[in-house]
Amino acid sequence: MLTLKLITEETERVIAGLEKKHFTGARQAIEEVIAVDKARRQAQAELDQNLSAAKKLAAEIGMLMKQGKREEAEEVKAKVAALKEVSRDLENKKETAEQELARQLCQIPNIPYDEVPEGASAEDNWVVKSNLKECVIGKDTVGNWDADPAPKTDMLPHWELAKKYNLIDFDLGVKITGAGFPVYRGKGARLQRALIDFFLDEAQKSGYEEIMPPTVVNAASGYGTGQLPDKEGQMYHCTEDDLYLIPTAEVPVTNIYRDVILDEKDLPIKNCAYTQCFRREAGSYGKDVRGLNRLHEFSKIEIVRIDTPEHSAESHKEMLQHVEGLLQKLELPYRILRLCGGDQSFTSAVCYDFEVYSEAQKRWLEVSSVSNFDTYQANRLKCRVRRTATGKTELCHTLNGSALALPRIVASILENNQTEQGIRVPKALVPYMGCEVIN
Repeated sequence: MLTLKLITEETERVIAGLEKKHFTGARQAIEEVIAVDKARRQAQAELDQNLSAAKKLAAEIGMLMKQGKREEAEEVKAKVAALKEVSRDLENKKETAEQELARQLCQIPNIPYDEVPEGASAEDNWVVKSNLKECVIGKDTVGNWDADPAPKTDMLPHWELAKKYNLIDFDLGVKITGAGFPVYRGKGARLQRALIDFFLDEAQKSGYEEIMPPTVVNAASGYGTGQLPDKEGQMYHCTEDDLYLIPTAEVPVTNIYRDVILDEKDLPIKNCAYTQCFRREAGSYGKDVRGLNRLHEFSKIEIVRIDTPEHSAESHKEMLQHVEGLLQKLELPYRILRLCGGDQSFTSAVCYDFEVYSEAQKRWLEVSSVSNFDTYQANRLKCRVRRTATGKTELCHTLNGSALALPRIVASILENNQTEQGIRVPKALVPYMGCEVIN
């Protein structure tokens, strides 16, 4: 969440940032936070004053008793009792203000960096790079793919290819669980495992330490990374134990550093994790969710970094290069978008999406989001760095990205690599698959 220091010292910049993110009632929300914080500080000041006065009076009681001035001592006792009663009221007032302040701050999103473009929705995102020859930067233009082009006629969508080659059984998933829970089998399951191993091996080569975290987390973890209370309705909730199935490995991995003070020399910390991910995707329907386009359970490799404020931009750049390198090695047509303010997540300060092109569906499919959260998550997590030179602590920056999410990668591989002989396996995956063609 935003720090009170930022809100009170740079109020207009915060309001402008929230308006850029199309946060309704930005000015009112910030003014209410400032008002509640003022009430909290005033209650604290009065409480401190009262407690100090009560302490001084209490010291007088013993002296008066020693001097035999019992009546005066009783009068002072009465004053102390009255001050304590006022102090209890002030303590309650302060706690109420603190609770209200925490509630309000949780409802305010992060503010975007200056580089984030203006815009209200995905239509306003900027294309900043693509491996399509005729892609116009900043405009949605599909050109010719630099790599060997896939056939342009009689292209089957991935759900038909999956059925043709017995790779994925969507109906069986419905039988076992419900829609959005596919069953991978044979070479379809092998392709999943090949991609997982490939992505983890590439992350290891880039210096990421692999983590195998739980796939259920407590509410404190969901709060720490900003899924709660913002995305509560999108998470599967085990009500009896008050635990949540993770929507991404970002949640458990980043929470490793909750309530932790890190040494500056140990940053940046680089972690990666493969997990199953679970998302309710409430309200999703229609052709855009067919097949692997939108699932309730899916596999994903996540990369997470904890860094110093001055180096986090470089970390973000390195993460973007890592994800782009994966798509290049998979020989997929891709583009990179800088998200506009209105399309950014609740917690991000800047975010880039990677999309692959689906030749059969004639549409772009998002496969990764790489975000810098600045201090927003760290403030919730109480994740700090201790400076080597001064010994002082300050909030870290947190970053994360998908590297990569499997369902739409699989969809794109199947659709873009279909041939008369079968599905051509990208060269980088051949050692993991043990074959060059899926048929």
